[in-house]
Amino acid sequence: MAVHRWIRELLILLLTTLLGIAVASLWQQWLVGLTVALALYLAYSLLQLWRLDRWAKHPDRALPPHAPAQWGAVFDHLYRYQRKQRRRQEQLRQVIGRFDRLSEALSDGMVVITQRDTLDNWNAAAGRLLGFKYPHDRSQHVTNLLRHPLFVEYFATGNFDDPLVIKSPTDESRWLQFQIITYGNNERLMVVRDITRLQRLQEMRRDFVANVSHELRTPLTVFTGYLEPLAAHADTLLPPRMSKGVEQMQQQANRMRHLIDDLLMLSRLENEQTLSPLTPVNVTSLMQRAYEDGVALSQGRQQLTLTLDSDKQLLGDEEQLRSAVTNLVSNAVRYAGDNRNITLSWNETAAGEGRLSIADDGEGIDSHHLARLTERFYRVDKGRSSATGGTGLGLAIVKHVMLRHQGELDIESTLGRGSCFTLSFPAQRLHQDDSVLREQ
Repeated sequence: MAVHRWIRELLILLLTTLLGIAVASLWQQWLVGLTVALALYLAYSLLQLWRLDRWAKHPDRALPPHAPAQWGAVFDHLYRYQRKQRRRQEQLRQVIGRFDRLSEALSDGMVVITQRDTLDNWNAAAGRLLGFKYPHDRSQHVTNLLRHPLFVEYFATGNFDDPLVIKSPTDESRWLQFQIITYGNNERLMVVRDITRLQRLQEMRRDFVANVSHELRTPLTVFTGYLEPLAAHADTLLPPRMSKGVEQMQQQANRMRHLIDDLLMLSRLENEQTLSPLTPVNVTSLMQRAYEDGVALSQGRQQLTLTLDSDKQLLGDEEQLRSAVTNLVSNAVRYAGDNRNITLSWNETAAGEGRLSIADDGEGIDSHHLARLTERFYRVDKGRSSATGGTGLGLAIVKHVMLRHQGELDIESTLGRGSCFTLSFPAQRLHQDDSVLREQ
């Protein structure tokens, strides 16, 4: 059909040309006739273009113009294409409408962030939770509206593996969880969830644990107060069987005291929502004390080595850092096994980050345990942990200390080849020791 239409169009052109030449040849002006014929055909084509242009400006108002031969086919093709595009656009509008209704029905906030870190769109829940106003806040930089220091840092790092929990910018009594997902050409979808109820339950749990631990201190103090003098003279005042019982009671009382201390420390760390202070901490002194405590706890069963390859100090909380390092050294001594080597090291990477590690060549840990080691009371071997006097809270404390210091706890272990626990601190947490500068 298309070939036939083109043939008809060529025939019209040919007949017009021949007619013009024939008429003009009567006056011996066949060239003028050819020119007039071509001009008439050109005028006809321009007329059809004008009709097409007029219809294209308002295609919804009327059917396409009627025209013979190929021009009519062009109008028909454009009309069918237009109808097809209308149906497709209507389908897309319906899909977009369903997604809009779905997003509006969600209780979680959904915010689309552009490549330039500006707000593009959001649903009603996001506007309610974050206080965004449409269209005034559209195209605003996201950190211009969400100015919480933790969010600004979270967004700037670009590491969105873990969600961020902060207070709502519109209501200090509510807690929000932010999770950012990257898609497309560096565009991001930010999901905001109200976790106030969950946060309050966690606060109640923490308060309960802290209160119970605090209340247990008084009876435990009284109990150990009477038990210590009794244990000191057990050999002379008590029969052998009762003497052994008193010794075991004293061991369990000490274990109970350590457990209460760890619970209170963990409760304080969890209740702190801000980063640790930027107070210089002498890492050399900290590691030396941890090394001495490890040697005393080991009692010659392991060989401990201390390596200090950096004179930098850490900016943070000394008590918390000491607790983290002491827990790692204590775990290494307790679980590495006899006749093993334990290495304590402090160094600085080429990127300026601090690395504090405690490594051993002991029994190691099976890989399926590694992801859960920082959970409260999680034990790889319950029998061995109870025998060594561990509380099951040490690595949980270490994890929370590192969160307060913007660092990470990395655990590497191979069964039968040993373990390495590394505390990684960002470069902004390292500080040059002023005393070293003076000596130089």
